[in-house]
Amino acid sequence: MSRRVVRQSKFRHVFGQPVKADQMYEDIRVSKVTWDSSFCAVNPKFLAIIVESGGGGAFMVLPLSKVGRVDKNVPLVTGHTAPVLDIDWCPHNDNVIASASEDTTIMVSDGARD
Repeated sequence: MSRRVVRQSKFRHVFGQPVKADQMYEDIRVSKVTWDSSFCAVNPKFLAIIVESGGGGAFMVLPLSKVGRVDKNVPLVTGHTAPVLDIDWCPHNDNVIASASEDTTIMVSDGARD
């Protein structure tokens, strides 16, 4: 005789709540090229998101203190000739970010100035 044991989840009493409109970003064109990595990187000051752009790769850097609707003409960090595949912040300096592209180049930039 076999017994089937059903283990209860330790997360059964955890419920999510949707974020309020005054605490989120809206209207961001997220890239569809980054299928094997994350499309964003965050540090204590900024959020960087890889976005769709014509003629090469680009990403936007948004301050965490400024939320809401993102303007369609927000300045982008550009320089790659192919789509950006991954981005990451420097662990020692919150203003330095590195990006890797499909064109086999890596850019390190100080594009997140206060």
